[in-house]
Amino acid sequence: MQSPAMLDAVLLRTERLTRAYGSLLALSDVDVSVRRGELRSIIGPNGAGKTTFFRLIAGETAPTSGRIWFNGADITGMPPYAAARLGIAKSYQITNVFPHLSVLENVRVAVQGHARSFNFWSRADRLTDVRDRAVAILESIELGGKLDRLAAHLSHGEKRHLELAIALASDPTLLLLDEPTAGMSPEETDSTMGLIRELAAGRTVVLVEHKMKVVMRISDRVTVLHQGRVLAEGTPDEIRANERVQQTYLGSSR
Repeated sequence: MQSPAMLDAVLLRTERLTRAYGSLLALSDVDVSVRRGELRSIIGPNGAGKTTFFRLIAGETAPTSGRIWFNGADITGMPPYAAARLGIAKSYQITNVFPHLSVLENVRVAVQGHARSFNFWSRADRLTDVRDRAVAILESIELGGKLDRLAAHLSHGEKRHLELAIALASDPTLLLLDEPTAGMSPEETDSTMGLIRELAAGRTVVLVEHKMKVVMRISDRVTVLHQGRVLAEGTPDEIRANERVQQTYLGSSR
């Protein structure tokens, strides 16, 4: 968890954020502020608008109305590549790695893609700075001993960790994690929770998660969405004690 001194400025802010698909309002007038260094969880029943919220922040779709502010800049409608350059990275609910490349190659490609400059005609294995950066990232997420293993041969939990490593290749200021423990065993979930805590020590993390054990143990604050609107927001203890949240969501998910 972050100290109060670190939570001193708003990094991400949405104002009346709305996304409509025809007559369906997937998200409606959502106001959310996430402070720098915070670990924020977004929860809610299926269809609450969580995925839509993430897609809007990452630039994968544009809002119907409302604004998105990141690090003081208006990024409303900014495409994903531009959002990534500003420091926003996202991991996906469905594992998204190159199965026929090694663990190291998966991350090296990502690091090279974010390098500010390099010689296009150089052999990839001669880009020592890129390789060193990729190895350091993999060691930080407990895959340093499996650099040469094909991604296809990793366990489900290891593939999720590899995807985290790919997201970290851009050294993001804001890391968006879409159900990072989905499909994991209890042991893998505990390991991933530890990794997320470590990641949050150096950056802002916002995650969508269905496992209440994860949400309540690692979050600084929790935002609850319901039918496209903010139902409640607060610390894990405040959310756990909120009667509206209990009736709408927690009561059916324990």
